[in-house]
Amino acid sequence: MSHHRPDPNTLPTLAMLGATGDLGGGLARRWAAAGYTIVIGSRSREKGAGSAADVNEQLRGLGLPATVRGTDNLTAAQTGDIVVLTVPYAFQRATLKGVREALQGKILVDCTVPLVPPKVARVQLPEEGSAANIAQQAVGPGVRVVSAFQNVGAAHLREEDAVDCDVLVTGDDPSARAEVIELIAALGMKGWHAGPLDNAAAAEALTSLLIQLNRKYGIAGAGIRITGEPTRSP
Repeated sequence: MSHHRPDPNTLPTLAMLGATGDLGGGLARRWAAAGYTIVIGSRSREKGAGSAADVNEQLRGLGLPATVRGTDNLTAAQTGDIVVLTVPYAFQRATLKGVREALQGKILVDCTVPLVPPKVARVQLPEEGSAANIAQQAVGPGVRVVSAFQNVGAAHLREEDAVDCDVLVTGDDPSARAEVIELIAALGMKGWHAGPLDNAAAAEALTSLLIQLNRKYGIAGAGIRITGEPTRSP
């Protein structure tokens, strides 16, 4: 994992809503290590502070500054230039409803996978078509929703090594997608412009296939790679 630290003054502040699990916590640590200002939001300020303390402990272990702050979801959403949602599907709607006003004019990165336990290895997309569509409906047209990170084995993000997985990035606003692809590059990963938000359905459905492969083949967090050499920039 590279510790090249750009000037934090020129980087967006990232608000991570629900960064208590492997995905959110892993992303928070890696972005903090890359020099981003991170604010973790949770349902309560205490819970957010606890999550931030966990991430800071990991950063100190790497010999890096412990700069992550924790608070409640609304305060975090108000503070962030870009807001990243990493809550379980069951909490997606309620979390977004609580921060809707604070998100207006911003980019929301939705990482939600619409898994329906217990059959998480079976594709079961919601009536709306995708969790990304649910997010866009919940926050309204004033928020640029970008969907990403559904196919990254969350446990890998917790590890020290580079993550061996590409990231499909969908959203109706190409410039918002480009900003998120830049964030993905800062993690040492490759992000791909994969079209409008409707295409998030494919990335979300793919998660169930990857879970299926993990089980059948005993893979610890299968990921995806896009093959072929690009001959033009998107």
